[in-house]
Amino acid sequence: MAETYVFVPGAWQGAWAWRPVAARLRADGHRVATLTLPGLADGDGGQRFELADTVDFLAGFLEENDLSGVTLVGHSWGGYPVFGAAHRVPERLRRVVFYSAFVPENDVPLIEDVPPGHAALFRQLARDGSVMLPYQVWESAFVQETPEPVRKLLFDLLVPQPMSYFEQALKAPELSTLGVPISYLAGESDLAMPPGDYAWCPRFPARLGVQPIAVPGDHQAFVTRPEEFVAVLDGLTAS
Repeated sequence: MAETYVFVPGAWQGAWAWRPVAARLRADGHRVATLTLPGLADGDGGQRFELADTVDFLAGFLEENDLSGVTLVGHSWGGYPVFGAAHRVPERLRRVVFYSAFVPENDVPLIEDVPPGHAALFRQLARDGSVMLPYQVWESAFVQETPEPVRKLLFDLLVPQPMSYFEQALKAPELSTLGVPISYLAGESDLAMPPGDYAWCPRFPARLGVQPIAVPGDHQAFVTRPEEFVAVLDGLTAS
């Protein structure tokens, strides 16, 4: 059965990040949209954007295209716009899927939901309303299982992230109030959130009241290991 997927990228990334997964799903007959959110297109700059812009954009995309039965997938920071949009248009959703993603709590910004060292680094690096991820962090925590030439290529595709997207919060109850099925996928070797109290699991799946589903690979496994990622998605939609 053909499904409808909408993919939301994480920080510093655009629609390009989901292309390997999207191509395989389309080849299987599914309808797929991959999005670049406001502030994350090349040359956007960060000063004029607010977190609410990303929620408006995502909810508006589903409404303007009259999409229904959508499996909405968010990666990393992309959990924030997915969380907000899900509350806006729950009737259009078949399932919400988080992949190594933040699950917001009411009125808690991302910068208060990461290790203090991460928060301090973001504030230190912020320039002109945006923050860029250092390559040393990227290679050691986001793509540590990826061959070096590919690490550098992916890093060159990143764009500055509006700092407001880390500093602003959403006001909404837990997703469980919406009555929409939710899944949480986590990279087996994902180090973008360090082991311990701030790790992806069990912290974020617990907020959703679900058990995490392991996906082979690191934080960017959907780019570098798309066949395995699609296999996990197929398992969700079949259930």
